[in-house]
Formats: sequence, structure tokens, C-alpha cells
Amino acid sequence: MKRRVLLQLVPLLGPTGALAQGLPPISKPTAPPALPSPPPALLLRRAIPSSGEQIPVVGLGSWITFNVGNDRGARAQCTEVMRAFFGAGGRLIDSSPMYGSSQAVIGDGLQQLAAQSQVFSADKVWTSAPGAGQIETSRQLWRVPAFDLLQVHNLLAWQAQLPLLQGMKAAGRLRYVGVTTSEGRRHSDIEQIMRTQRIDFVQLSYNLLDREAEERLLPLAQERGIAVLVNRPFRQGDLLRQLQRHPLPAWAGEIDCASWAQIALKFVVSHPAVTCAIPATSSVTHVRENMAAALGRLPAEAFRKRMAGYVSGL
Repeated sequence: MKRRVLLQLVPLLGPTGALAQGLPPISKPTAPPALPSPPPALLLRRAIPSSGEQIPVVGLGSWITFNVGNDRGARAQCTEVMRAFFGAGGRLIDSSPMYGSSQAVIGDGLQQLAAQSQVFSADKVWTSAPGAGQIETSRQLWRVPAFDLLQVHNLLAWQAQLPLLQGMKAAGRLRYVGVTTSEGRRHSDIEQIMRTQRIDFVQLSYNLLDREAEERLLPLAQERGIAVLVNRPFRQGDLLRQLQRHPLPAWAGEIDCASWAQIALKFVVSHPAVTCAIPATSSVTHVRENMAAALGRLPAEAFRKRMAGYVSGL
């Protein structure tokens, strides 16, 4: 089967080199990370179009799952999820000031794992007020010297916040700038921003059932050289609950899938415009299962259509 999806297989580890908001340029540590080295297998990676930097096609979201407050046991569980994520070769973690205690929980985990040099930190600005103060608060919660990517969350006050982020990037205090939406909202606004603004990333919802982004936004991202982060690949779990009522299809093995979660993720990341999917979980078993979707064969275009048709008919 001929593939149209082009992926490069590269070693798993590599520094991010981001610079901090409000701080002078800082070099990432050169000492080996404290975490064990990832297994020798190679994860599927995609290039960020604006830089060529490669990141694994499966990342980690934190909406709801990491919003555990001060519960020590739940925080420890989140740290174990992060340990498993990094141990499998993961890099990109996404959060937001909107996500309750998630930023602080991520920060605790990164510190305990000494993983600040391994994470690709993706956060958001979510305020109608001037955003610099919120960004610095978020950075302190993450306990990182810098964010790699900052995104205007759900386009809130984007006319003011996007120039702030672009200015940070121009000053060498940020590497990537983006905007986000979810659940199919404000696609026309997102499209206009993609056409007229200098952004590196766009984040949107896309999965086996919610495929509106295929019509305009994903092709436009390819045309404009914009990386795509995909949220809600499992419809916040609803898609998997629906699919798990049915036996795994016989064709799952043709794309090296052992679960419905891997089928759902491989459908998303096999689209040539998608850079990284960010499923959220509080389960070590599930994060390992998700990361395995970044290994093995991906479906080509005809197979993807077969997958979507099969699922829509269930």
C-alpha cells in the first residue's frame, strides 16, 4: 500500500532550547537527564514546519486529568503518568491557566523527574487583560526556565495577546506561537488568523467522528506551513466508550493497533497535516497504550477512509 504520509524516524531524545518570558537567554542543561533513557525503538515524529524540529506524533494533554488540586495521591499518580510518558519517548505536554491545578501538577512532576530538559512545554494565555503577568505565573507553576510554545487559548482577546506572543518570539524569549480552538468552534476565525497572522501552531479538535477540520483548516495548515496540535482525539473519552462496546476489527493488525485507542490515535496522526495529538489521561496503562500508537505502520489515505466509514457505521 502506497503511503502519502511522510514521517521521519529519528532518535527520541533532544533538547528544546526554549527561552523564558522575562528572563535573559538561558541554555538548557547539558548533563544527561535524570530519567532512564527511552527504549531503543523509534517513535514516529513530524517536523514543525516553521523550524524543521521533530517531535513525536503523540503528546500528553492535561485538561481535567491533571486538575487534582492538593490530593497527594492523585498528584503522585500524575507524576507516574509523566514518568511513563517520558520513558516511552514522549515530549510535548499541553496545559493552560484554564485547567485548574494542572499547571502546578505538571511543575511538581517535572521537578521530581528532573525532566525540564526533556519536555516540550506547550501552554496558553487565557485572559482579556494584558497577558504577560499570567504567562510568568504559568512559567513559575511549570517550574521551567522557558515555554517552548504559547498559544492564545480559544482566541480570547487574540488581537492583543497574539502580538504579545509574537513580540516575545522576536525578542528571543519564546520559540513558537499559536492559537487554539476546540469542539469545532470559531473555525472561520481560526481560518482568517491562519491566513493573515504569523503563527507556528494551531490547535483544534479532530477525531474519527469530528472531521470538519479536514475540509479547510487541515489543508490550509499544510499550505501555510503551520503545525497542528489535535485536542479531543477521543472526544474526552466518549468516542472510546462507544467503540469499546464493539470487538476490535480484524484490520487493526494491518496498522499495528492492539486497541481502539490506538486506532483512534493512528487515524488522527496519519493525516499529513497533523503534527501531534494530545490525549489526556491519568492512567499509566493508558499513557503507555497511547504512546504505542506512535510506533509501527500508519494508514494511508484509502485506509483512513475505510476506518472513518467503519466507525461511522457502528
